[in-house]
Amino acid sequence: MTTQDLESILTKFIREIWNEGDFRNLDSLVTDPYEILSDPGDPWNRKSIDHQTFRQRVAYTRNAFTDVHFDIRETLAEGERMAIRWVMSGTHTGDLPQLPATGKPFTIEGMTFYYFKDGKIRGHRQAFDQLGFLAQIGRLSFGPPAT
Repeated sequence: MTTQDLESILTKFIREIWNEGDFRNLDSLVTDPYEILSDPGDPWNRKSIDHQTFRQRVAYTRNAFTDVHFDIRETLAEGERMAIRWVMSGTHTGDLPQLPATGKPFTIEGMTFYYFKDGKIRGHRQAFDQLGFLAQIGRLSFGPPAT
C-alpha cells in the first residue's frame, strides 16, 4: 500500500467512526480482531477486541464527550504503519469511571501509531496529554507550590 492509501483509510476511519460515530464502514476499515497494543488509561489497553467491542469502545468515548472531534495535524508512514499527531477537542458531558461529567471543554494533543494489514487498520499504540485533559476539566491544578 502507498502512503496515500494508508492516509486515505486512516482519514476515513477518524472522520466516520470517531468524529461521526458512523460504523457502516467498520468492516472495511478495521480488522477483526483489532489489537490495542498500548493505550494507557483505555479500559481495553493491551487487548484484542472484536468489532462489537470496538463499537462499545468508541461509544464509551462518544458518551463521555458527545461533541468529540479529532483533527489530524501530521502523518508519517513507513511500510504498513502510520504515525499521526492529532488534536482532540470536546466537552466532558458524560461520566467516566471515577470521573463524573464536568461540562467543561478541553483540547488536547496526542500521537498514535496505527498498524495495517491487508488494507485495514489492525491495531494501535497511543499516547496523549492526560494531565492536560484533567487540568482543563478542573480535576487537576498546576501552579506554584503552596507556601
